[in-house]
Amino acid sequence: MVTQYKNLIGGEMITTDRWLDVVNPANEQVIGQVPACGKAELDRAVAAARAAFKTWKNTPIEERRAAIQAMSATIKANAEELYRLLTSEQGKPHDQARGEIYGAAAMSAAQSTLSLDDEINEDSDTRLSRTRRVPVGVVAGIVPWNFPVMMAVQKIAPAMLAGCTIVLKPSPFTPLTTLRIAELIAGVVPPGVVNIITGEDDLGPMMTSHPDIDKITFTGSTATGKKIMEGASADLKRITLELGGNDASIVLPDADPKKVAEQLFWSSFSNAGQICVAAKRVYIHEDIYDELSAAIVEYAKTVKVGDGSEQGTGVGPIQNKKQYDRVLELIEDAKDNGYKFLLGGNVDPSGTGYFVPLTILDNPPEDARIVAEEQFGPVMPLMKFSTEEEVISRANNSEYGLAGAVWTGNPDNGVKIAEQLETGTVWVNEYLHLSPFAPFGGHKQSGFGAEYGKEGLKEFTYAQVITVKKEKAPASASALCLMPPSA
Repeated sequence: MVTQYKNLIGGEMITTDRWLDVVNPANEQVIGQVPACGKAELDRAVAAARAAFKTWKNTPIEERRAAIQAMSATIKANAEELYRLLTSEQGKPHDQARGEIYGAAAMSAAQSTLSLDDEINEDSDTRLSRTRRVPVGVVAGIVPWNFPVMMAVQKIAPAMLAGCTIVLKPSPFTPLTTLRIAELIAGVVPPGVVNIITGEDDLGPMMTSHPDIDKITFTGSTATGKKIMEGASADLKRITLELGGNDASIVLPDADPKKVAEQLFWSSFSNAGQICVAAKRVYIHEDIYDELSAAIVEYAKTVKVGDGSEQGTGVGPIQNKKQYDRVLELIEDAKDNGYKFLLGGNVDPSGTGYFVPLTILDNPPEDARIVAEEQFGPVMPLMKFSTEEEVISRANNSEYGLAGAVWTGNPDNGVKIAEQLETGTVWVNEYLHLSPFAPFGGHKQSGFGAEYGKEGLKEFTYAQVITVKKEKAPASASALCLMPPSA
């Protein structure tokens, strides 16, 4: 019998009378079932979070830190079970799944050390004014399927630290590992502080429109982010949106093809390309284009595509059928338009599992769909450029602005180019590095707000200014009228 997983509400593991199947993308077999929650379960979870908030917001920060660190330790202690389960539902190879589990534990522990101290605005003879950060209340977290554990934890930890409580919705495609973590932490985190519920796509809009939810934090597609923003507008909920990207990597002529080929490959193909900050457009200077493109292709031929649970697999399947079909559509469009493939391009849809061969394109035009749209799959378009001015313009010519990278033998020049890119994050001579102490967020249609760092923690608070008039203040200095004059 397929394992049935429970939801966490108010410190209790609960079920419903309806279940959703969860499929292994490598073999298309049902590997688990999760509750299909609706309005009743959501109301119960929000009520539990609201009740817990009354106490949790006043809990000393040292105790909140301790709870987060206990959660982190629990995840780490059960890492082997969790990463194997993650591979079975998400598809990523064991090494990458292991990295996500240990990374989630480490990132949450590191985030727990952050603090938001009061700021003194004025300390004069007349008054003392300070700004404090106040927890915003009950948070709804909505998590995607590409990094389900990491994305869950990076919402739970700062919410808890800020003094908020949270209702988290995993993706229906990848809820199992998160629900197993919920079971493990049920006795570690105070009841109601963390609630995790599962459901179909209609559960998300219920959360964004719920009158007793104060904030939405969402990671996912730009299209869905726009709907969330619209839904939250009814009662002006605070929102943080980490959305899609069409991230450009720029390889300057002084980069060493032998050194960067492998790194560039993984910047595009880690997690089968299903990363919001993966390199989705790779611009290579014409002087080294032929050498570097050949080196990337040769390395790609050494990488095994297959079931993530099998030894030696480097790239797993696309996580779900809908995304699989979309990637195939983009590849077919490229073929129909006569674009040149250096590798891949032929998919056998009759096989089992959502596998796409590693696909590398040779200098497709800028307006090709496979360049202009976010592929979110194991697809790497390589394009030539001539001048720095030209490539900066091409990289910025996108509705997205999440991340980018510059590869060069001259890091100082790399920084100069990085400063001209219209993205929230730019790496120079590396990729996919995130720090718990540095903010991560997007520009343009890649979203707004931040995760990680103090800026990310602030997202779960609002500023309150308290001003105290000192007794010896002269009467003339007692007030500043900001009201408009009467008509």
